[in-house]
Amino acid sequence: MSAALAFPSEKESEALLRVRGLGKSFTLHLQGGLRIRVLKNVALELRRGECVMLSGPSGIGKSTLMRSLYGNYRIETGEILVHHGGTWIDLATADPRTVIEMRRHTIGYVSQFLRVVPRVPTIEIVAEPARLSGSAPEEARERARTLLLRLNIPARLHELPPATFSGGERQRVNLARGFAGGHPILLLDEPSASLDAENSAIVTDLVHEAKSGGVAILGIMHDMAARDAIADRLFSLQPYQDAA
Repeated sequence: MSAALAFPSEKESEALLRVRGLGKSFTLHLQGGLRIRVLKNVALELRRGECVMLSGPSGIGKSTLMRSLYGNYRIETGEILVHHGGTWIDLATADPRTVIEMRRHTIGYVSQFLRVVPRVPTIEIVAEPARLSGSAPEEARERARTLLLRLNIPARLHELPPATFSGGERQRVNLARGFAGGHPILLLDEPSASLDAENSAIVTDLVHEAKSGGVAILGIMHDMAARDAIADRLFSLQPYQDAA
């Protein structure tokens, strides 16, 4: 039986993320500047120890919202208030240096695809978030090793770069990297999309352990059974998509 991983804090009923009045659109410059509005007036609060799953039909803006909350997209209206370093910081107006610090210490993100520097060993890729957040190198590697083994990535692959891995193996490396950082807030974009039932169940266990440790999780899952196994509540995005 695998040992449970330690996460940063005990469960407390307090918010770590507050979204107010968030709006986002995209301008199609090759279409004469056509503007597509995707999100309008989104309000969301995420608390310690809970898992909130975004719901709504494909194309409604779930991934756009996730990328906005990580700072990959700049929003046009509203606030993204993150509890970071003992204070509240608006990610929407933070300077790039602060955004990088927030990603190192407060907000982790597991996207659908693993994007890493080529030829770097898998164990170093997974250990990197923990090192950046302040863990000693060997401690970070040990946490990485534990997660990789738990996600059925055998030790013989740990020193190899993941470029030649299967899609499912790369997704599990991606998940290990996301959970390795021990961030208080974790964003999960389709974390089990390419996993079999056994590995999907492992992800469910990891999410429950993270929640028990006080991690606030916001995610997207189209597999309703997997989603319902980890979600404390759903947040439904309302249809809003028109051209201007």
